[in-house]
Amino acid sequence: MPELNLTSAPAHLRHGSNIGQPLTRRDGVLKVKGQATYAADNHPPGMLFAVMAVASISRGRVTSLDVAAAKRHPGVVDVMTPDHKPGLAIDPEIKTNPFVFRMEVLQSNEVRYANQPIAVVIAETLEAATEGAALLAPRYETLPALIGLDAGESFVPPVVGVGNPTENHRGDVEAGLASADKRIDAIYETPPQYHNAMEPHAIVAAWNGDSLHIDMPTQGLMLSLARVAELFGIAHDKIHIRSPFLGGGFGSKGLMAGPPVLGIMAAKLVGKPVKLVLRREQMYGPVGHRAPTRQRLRIGTDGEGRLTALDHHARTVSSTFDDFYEPAADASHTLYAAPAIRTSHDAVRVNTGTPLFMRAPGEATGSIALESAIDEMAWACGIDPLAFRLKNYAEVEPITGKPFSSKALRACYEQGAARFGWAKRSLQPRQMRDDDGLLVGWGMGTATFPALMFQAEARAVLRRDGSGAMEIGAHDMGQGAWTALAQIAADELGLDIDRVEFKAGSSDLPDAGIAGGSAHTATAGAAIHSAGAAVIAKLADLATNDERSPLFGAGNAGVIARDGRLIRRDDESRGESYAEILARAGVAEVEARGTGAPNPAAMEEYAMHAHGAVFAEVKVDPELGQVRVTRMVGAFAAGRIVNPRMVQSQLFGGMIWGLSFALHEEAITDRRTGRIMNANLGEYHIPVNADVPPLDVITVDEHDPHVNALGIKGVGEIGITGSAGAVANAVWHATGVRVRRFPIRIEELLT
Repeated sequence: MPELNLTSAPAHLRHGSNIGQPLTRRDGVLKVKGQATYAADNHPPGMLFAVMAVASISRGRVTSLDVAAAKRHPGVVDVMTPDHKPGLAIDPEIKTNPFVFRMEVLQSNEVRYANQPIAVVIAETLEAATEGAALLAPRYETLPALIGLDAGESFVPPVVGVGNPTENHRGDVEAGLASADKRIDAIYETPPQYHNAMEPHAIVAAWNGDSLHIDMPTQGLMLSLARVAELFGIAHDKIHIRSPFLGGGFGSKGLMAGPPVLGIMAAKLVGKPVKLVLRREQMYGPVGHRAPTRQRLRIGTDGEGRLTALDHHARTVSSTFDDFYEPAADASHTLYAAPAIRTSHDAVRVNTGTPLFMRAPGEATGSIALESAIDEMAWACGIDPLAFRLKNYAEVEPITGKPFSSKALRACYEQGAARFGWAKRSLQPRQMRDDDGLLVGWGMGTATFPALMFQAEARAVLRRDGSGAMEIGAHDMGQGAWTALAQIAADELGLDIDRVEFKAGSSDLPDAGIAGGSAHTATAGAAIHSAGAAVIAKLADLATNDERSPLFGAGNAGVIARDGRLIRRDDESRGESYAEILARAGVAEVEARGTGAPNPAAMEEYAMHAHGAVFAEVKVDPELGQVRVTRMVGAFAAGRIVNPRMVQSQLFGGMIWGLSFALHEEAITDRRTGRIMNANLGEYHIPVNADVPPLDVITVDEHDPHVNALGIKGVGEIGITGSAGAVANAVWHATGVRVRRFPIRIEELLT
């Protein structure tokens, strides 16, 4: 495990608390120096290199591979194919739980999508493996590919997302639309988007008899361990996975995918450690992506501009062999107080790798359509978009009627608008220009994301030397978990952060759950909170039951843990240090475990969400149609803020992704072949520094006692959900052209 510097004294005063302080990233020095060990940085003795050969067709079967030519290449050790591979303990097509998805691990010669692995070449060098893969020269029997949202007959899936109902409704939507004074009926389309984390999927796998050591980036250590155990038929305690650092995940590294399994199989085949790292273009297929959508929104309002009905239907796609359906319409469940609401989905099957979780799955795709439609409805009513939202935002969750933090949402609207200067906005489009004659537009969007929480466990230790330790198999994919979770640990142990050893990123530590759904800080933090309370309680028992202690008999009054000391709650002059208590008891340390989990009673009574409002300014060249985002302000209410510096970074990242969603990002499929035409970072457009304007983030103070014991909500994904719509609405305000197909293209603005 890496040695993280958690001992540097901050340059500011903490006022007795680590939580809430903007500490710098504790793993930052290692990363800047290149000393942070990512999966592919590991080189065990005797390691070989594996390279996948992937299908260049999207439907059919492989009829031949020139394995002999590949094996003749100098340095090639073996070639793994469907006819030459280690066996698995179970069929990878079997779905053993809702978080297991089918994968391609050379189980047959069938090709189900472009970039599907069809063979693995193992060699002494990366170059030899790469050249060996090229020599395989596959031949195919090709069938017509199923491509796009109209590829075949649509159907209603049994669920969307992870077990969400396909349809939700409240009230009579058709009657609400029929009685409306104003109505819109609009269709919005979003494209497929693919993961492009800085660190591609990678694995270094080494077998030692029936034991397996793995280095791989994963957002779910124990989920990955469980999947490997069932696939290879070995006990959990025979597997060790290390994942201290991830170069980005965004959902793609949450569940075990096929390529890492192929790396483990390759290591078993040759009896040596093997490294397999995906090339950038190989990320476009076997490791999940965001599915395209076509969304129809029908909205009605009465004469005062209040909603009478909202109907949101989304069509999406899944692969021909598995089921994951983007829950795009679910974005309309939680924001606007229409008396009649219906959300529904249908889908078609296409020749693609199975779409899976990609940052803000459903919310990102659904919110850009919803926020565009709400903006369009506001203009149809002749009402300012902010005033329209203030008139129609929900006081309770519209579908369930459960209360949520609606006051925080209103505060986001008001504080964000004030910072942005929204009051100066013209109602009519194409009315604002700058000194250079560029069209100026201002737009806004509402942000929302559920405040999720999973289950986790942590182990806390207090030592005789006055130090402490917190152990949890947590994941840091760049969001600052090493720092934020260590801050929580320090406070729960009543120590400064420089006295706490924080261990994470390994499967032999307590299960931290999955780092997904913007739930990791709340989930792991709750377990840390519980473990800290438990170990302090053990220490307090030692002191309050010891006649020699100044805390003797304080059990009923209680004690406080602060600065490495226990102090009587009713008399702070009486206390002693952890070191004194443990030394007198003759023990080196005390330890305790704690768990974190959602509160079922609170979940039954309350709807739990983070909220926000994003305001964007764009400038558009009236002759060329070029769009530049020049300013963005986001106001977000996300519960208790553990580390303002890390939270700001996460919200900035979400806002940038929203900008990317509106203007840049799209995977383009060749309709003749089913291949992704821009499967690289040169042509798959994402914002660069020159595309990103000055960003301003406001964290709105919010205390929500119902979400969890610490009051923490997630910040990783909410920033996307308002930002994409804000940019799209600003483009309309600048140009008067309402674009409903994303990303927004120059040609659509010019026509």
